[in-house]
Amino acid sequence: MMSSLLAVVSLLLLQPGVQGFLAFLSGSSMNHMEITKEAILQTTAQVCKQLASVEGRDFTLPPGPLTAESLALTCSSSGSAKSFQSAISDVTRRNAGVDVRHVFNEEYHFDRERFVEGRKLITDGMSSVKDSIKQGNFEAARQKLGDILHTLQDFYSHSNWIELGNRFPHSNLIRSDVSDIGPVADKDTPTCRSCVGKDCQNNILENIIRDKKLTSGYFGLGPLSSTKPKGKCSHGGSLDQTSRQEPTGGINKDSLESSHGNWHTAAAEVAVAATSQLLEDIRGAAGDRDFLRMMGISKNGSRALCFVIDTTGSMSDDIAAVRETTSFIIDSKRGTPDEPSVYILVPFNDPDFGPLMRTTDPNVFKAQINALNADGGGDFPEMSLSGLQLALTGAPPSSEIFLFTDAPAKDSNLMGTVIALIERTKSVVTFFLTGSLGLRRRRGSDQGQGQVQHSRMAVSDSQLYRELAQSSGGQAIQVTKTELPKATSIIVESSSSSLVTILQAVRSTGRADNFSFTVDESVRNLTAYVTGSSLSFTLTSPSGVSQSSGEVNGSLATIQTVGNFLTLGLDSQAGLWEIRVSSTVPYSLKVVGQSAIDFLFDFVEVSQGPHPAFAVLESRPQAGGNATLLVSVTGSESVSLTEVALVEASGSGEVNGTLESVGGGDFLVTMDRIPAGEFVVRLRGENSATTRALPDSFQRQSSTRLRASTVMVMAEAESDLEPGTPFSVLFTVTTNGTGGSFTIRATNDRGFPSSSPTDLTLVTGVSANGTVILTAPANTASGTDVTLTIEAESPGATDTNYAVLRLTVVSPVTDVSRPVCDVVSVTANCSDDCSLSVWELSANLTDGNGTGIEHVTLRQGNGTLNTTTVKGAGNWTVTLAAYSASCCSPEVELVAVDGAGNVGTCFRSIRVTVDTTVQPPVTKATTKNSITVTTAKVATTAATTAATAAATATAAAAAASSSHPLSLSSYLCSIMLVSVTLVLSL
Repeated sequence: MMSSLLAVVSLLLLQPGVQGFLAFLSGSSMNHMEITKEAILQTTAQVCKQLASVEGRDFTLPPGPLTAESLALTCSSSGSAKSFQSAISDVTRRNAGVDVRHVFNEEYHFDRERFVEGRKLITDGMSSVKDSIKQGNFEAARQKLGDILHTLQDFYSHSNWIELGNRFPHSNLIRSDVSDIGPVADKDTPTCRSCVGKDCQNNILENIIRDKKLTSGYFGLGPLSSTKPKGKCSHGGSLDQTSRQEPTGGINKDSLESSHGNWHTAAAEVAVAATSQLLEDIRGAAGDRDFLRMMGISKNGSRALCFVIDTTGSMSDDIAAVRETTSFIIDSKRGTPDEPSVYILVPFNDPDFGPLMRTTDPNVFKAQINALNADGGGDFPEMSLSGLQLALTGAPPSSEIFLFTDAPAKDSNLMGTVIALIERTKSVVTFFLTGSLGLRRRRGSDQGQGQVQHSRMAVSDSQLYRELAQSSGGQAIQVTKTELPKATSIIVESSSSSLVTILQAVRSTGRADNFSFTVDESVRNLTAYVTGSSLSFTLTSPSGVSQSSGEVNGSLATIQTVGNFLTLGLDSQAGLWEIRVSSTVPYSLKVVGQSAIDFLFDFVEVSQGPHPAFAVLESRPQAGGNATLLVSVTGSESVSLTEVALVEASGSGEVNGTLESVGGGDFLVTMDRIPAGEFVVRLRGENSATTRALPDSFQRQSSTRLRASTVMVMAEAESDLEPGTPFSVLFTVTTNGTGGSFTIRATNDRGFPSSSPTDLTLVTGVSANGTVILTAPANTASGTDVTLTIEAESPGATDTNYAVLRLTVVSPVTDVSRPVCDVVSVTANCSDDCSLSVWELSANLTDGNGTGIEHVTLRQGNGTLNTTTVKGAGNWTVTLAAYSASCCSPEVELVAVDGAGNVGTCFRSIRVTVDTTVQPPVTKATTKNSITVTTAKVATTAATTAATAAATATAAAAAASSSHPLSLSSYLCSIMLVSVTLVLSL
């Protein structure tokens, strides 16, 4: 089945897009990426506004349309601009990929009246997102979020919700506690008449509109196999074969040119509101700070600090150096823009590795480092690549990872897996190797006696680390243990925020070569790293001044040397620099700096035509043909892109691409070929925001070295894993090179039990299928992610490729009821001068017999919230909330979250009149409800309020046990209202 699916998908990639809002811009039409980005920016702005209010900071939105750069600055996290844009790209690109990965799955698009199935995808996906955030697995959360947002948005484009007169989201689509989504036309009920000519505006039958029945279009590609029940609507469009059958035409609103294109704008606007509504629910479950972390925004916006450390007996000096460096970074950067956003530690030895420890608290990280003991050993090689695998899957994308060891890798069989993860995560790995230059001291496992082994790390052993470092754009620094503290200065520099790569080159054989690179005015702290020995160089600045490698403190650079590693602290002079290197041995060169201007890129498969769609490649691009990159410039709205090229990593050859703007700061770059060996991506452009008379030229380069492959590996998981249940992942391998017996390796970073074929026999151009069976242990926490890497290696190991899947373990959801809020009392003693008076509220919050309320937070209000948990009727718990605030802050919204991530909100205002819009039933129009609160002249204290709440707790719990109602008078604010307000007010 997979091979036939590949054939059809390949055909589709040559045809116009067929599903959902467009993936890219088309005139004035809105697309999936735009809809998603707009909603993310609006919701994030609300979160930042609330946090600023809590922290007593001013919050003013920047003028003009919201952007990732301007909002990161407004959120007091300017260093997060790139990671915020990267997170948005993760969600939007995953969203767009649904049209390629699930082109034939009607439930992903609400086609063929698959409303129940589509809604289940959304609600199940929301549970998965919430569990992933709870476990700190933000990348998995973003991927699932992109999937379900596509389905949610397609409801408004593919169904008749808009034609029924609705201009608000259908909130029951995201509520697992409400099974009714309104009347749906059954399979025998006609819903459409044929369009007359090109006019499809009145093709939905009057009785369907009158009875407010939901319907959606049918879609089919095959002329003979595409059918629909009698009288049903079609999706419409040139590829939809059902639209040629009676009744002809269609009802989709994907663009202004679609069958129902006159409703496109309304559908897109409601899709933005619905997306905001879903994001608000995720925000409520996650909490504001974790929501921002999922979106790549942290307090300081800097990079992760990630250490992978050998803890065997000979590593005591190395661990001491790490402790010293860690203390310096934490103490010197605490409270600055360069303070790490997250700290990660992975220990390894033999035979153990892990666990991965991750924290945002620098004091916790210090304690974890201080608790490391250099002890034990076993065989001389260690499980270094297993530890690195954990770090690559557990750290944020584009992280800097530092590995310390004095021993070779015992698990060198993981080298292909590690390279695959480096390429997919675009993380940089730097190795500190102390075993090749000194003795390795071990503790005997039997006698506990110290002994000295005179074995050194062989050249072949350190070569593996050098290859991994070069693949990632890192360094393999070989020093003695006494030199290590000096070498770790690179960690301090690399942990700075907004680090960009300007140039990177590797020469695997020693020879003389010239390198040039352009530095723009935005760059500061310009630094060059040279790894190698017995080399010399001459540096020339844009002004023509030169300095040789023998001048340690010259006019252009300060040069520090430790082991085989040279650091050049350069004068950050804008213009064209040149460095001429002469060496008889291999060496690497890397030039970095700090700048807001950078770029993101992915290789993608793109469908051609007026309605393009694309999917991000999760493997290497295919050799022997053209390739397409999706590129985004980050950090400035005043830059223009002039060139994107694939540059040979070990040579001077390059392939320039053809640029096409697709809106939103994104560019499709088409390459007519791919370099035969390893290559990097280089970007050049101009910045008009400059002090010069002419635009300021800039250059950026990817750190990760990439390559193409004649092998194609495709895999897709249709659902999440369930603890204790075997999970099948079907994969397909194809080669356009020489056939034969291909070696198959399937590994996962959690060590979950798995089985898979060890080889597949391939014939050129013909696919072969395999299955990986993966089982998460029954006690695996819901929200745990597991990264599965499937590799295919050609005969003779001349070529390899892979598929990398990030899967989530999700326990079955049994609690779907939202917490219920019962406002017990509101008292106010407000005078004309609001600053001299206070008002108070008491409420009981219950979760029935569900998982129990985990936490209650303030979404609105600048007062003080106190909560207490007591036992109520039926042994249920009741959370008593007592809130008091100045009368200058007249509104409060409480958010209650239970253990399953269900969110309930409770809004109250002491304004004289509160006007709220409540989500109506599907068949009824919007209603308005007013509630008048009379201010009391008798002041009460928060303690009295809490006591009153406690006295009514048992009654509240008993009421909840009977019906679990959401009383309009006590539970005024719905998620829908908050979301619509977001769209209209920002």
